[in-house]
Amino acid sequence: MASAPSITKAALWMALSIASFLAMSVAGRTATAALNVFQVLELRSVIGFFILLPLVLTGGGFRAMRTQRPLAHIARNVVHYAGQAAWLYALTLIPLAVLISIEFTTPIWTAILAVSFLGERLSRARLTAIVLGLIGVVIIVRPGVGSVDPGHLVVLGAAMCFGVSVVMVKSLTRTDSVVRIIFWMLIIQSVV
Repeated sequence: MASAPSITKAALWMALSIASFLAMSVAGRTATAALNVFQVLELRSVIGFFILLPLVLTGGGFRAMRTQRPLAHIARNVVHYAGQAAWLYALTLIPLAVLISIEFTTPIWTAILAVSFLGERLSRARLTAIVLGLIGVVIIVRPGVGSVDPGHLVVLGAAMCFGVSVVMVKSLTRTDSVVRIIFWMLIIQSVV
């Protein structure tokens, strides 16, 4: 059983994570009013690189960032970049609350893909969670009968890309450090 300090620490990290995602959503909506999606993504990668640089330098420098799996990094980052571009574009098309609701399908796609590509088991409880999660998203996004907005499909594609990316990251963590994975994300996505 987890201790109270570890639960408190986990809750603090979760709150900070939610605050970061909320800030990113608001900043993304504001930025896309003045810049196109690709400019926002380039700024994100360049600024992220300079934020990560101290960790790279204290973690052995650029030499320590070498990887034995460059193609896996490239594939993961092309998929992740496509997801980010779709997410930012959808942000300009549909309300933020709807976007976030559809984005919550990412763990569903991740679970399905982890079973297919990482050999994880699909228990009855996990399958029930997937089905209930999909039903919940449908209820939130379209409580009545109506047409599907193109923005809904764009963010659904983004969520699927994020699910693929998460599975690929899980695979990459078997051989590469978190700093190395983020380093290659920022480098590859800057080039893309």
